[in-house]
Amino acid sequence: MIDLLRTDSSHPDFIELVKALDLDLALRDGEEHSFYAQFNGIDTLHHCLIFYQGGMAIGCGAFKKMDSTSVEIKRMYVLPDYRGKGFASTILLGLENWANEIGFKKAVLETGKKQPEAIQLYKKNGYQIIENYGPYQGIENSVCFEKQLNKS
Repeated sequence: MIDLLRTDSSHPDFIELVKALDLDLALRDGEEHSFYAQFNGIDTLHHCLIFYQGGMAIGCGAFKKMDSTSVEIKRMYVLPDYRGKGFASTILLGLENWANEIGFKKAVLETGKKQPEAIQLYKKNGYQIIENYGPYQGIENSVCFEKQLNKS
């Protein structure tokens, strides 16, 4: 059974998945990890999804409000043994639908050049590369994306 749970960042399963994500990113980003970590706190995320398969939490994602029409996708992660099965796309679509339901028109996000599978995921799901925004301006390792959300 597959299930997507809408929750917030206080959910224990979300916290555990984010810990695994942070370990993975620390390995990939090396010395740059502390720079990125400052933008990835989860204490104020009110829109989080947890992906369950057979009752086990195997992936997550979240979004936060950027402005009155835009959200930023955050904390996307799928456990390594479950990758390549479309689960990340399911989580991403779930986040987009949720943001659209509450009136947001655009999603933006940042990922790193050392995460080629994430870049591929976002391109496959209709995200377009944009100029780096906000804290990622001038950061060589960052790749920023945006996507217009479907109107309901």
